[in-house]
Amino acid sequence: MINQYETVFILTPVLSDAQVKEAVDKMKNLITEAGGEILHYEDWGLKKLAYPIKNKSNGFYHLLQFKVDTQFISKMETQFGRDEKYVRHLTFRMDKNEVEYSARRLKRLNSNKEEKQA
Repeated sequence: MINQYETVFILTPVLSDAQVKEAVDKMKNLITEAGGEILHYEDWGLKKLAYPIKNKSNGFYHLLQFKVDTQFISKMETQFGRDEKYVRHLTFRMDKNEVEYSARRLKRLNSNKEEKQA
């Protein structure tokens, strides 16, 4: 069964730009190789954590919205746990209201980008 999901993950702040890009691409590739579809990606940048995690007070925040088979999520969660680059992650299935809100939000973001370019 294919559902729409949203994952927010935090990468350790000691990574270089190339390592951050590699870690994000790794997750994107994992999803697409499982037959999933990346719907939206956002890089929220370096932000302060609410509390220290693994002696780190900052982290690189990223958001991924995607569609994939339900059985894949456990494989993705295992991958997050195996790699020390990922400090924290949260994945949840989006219900129909969240999907509609996300579509409206993306439309608004895209229209703001077009206004800035004009």
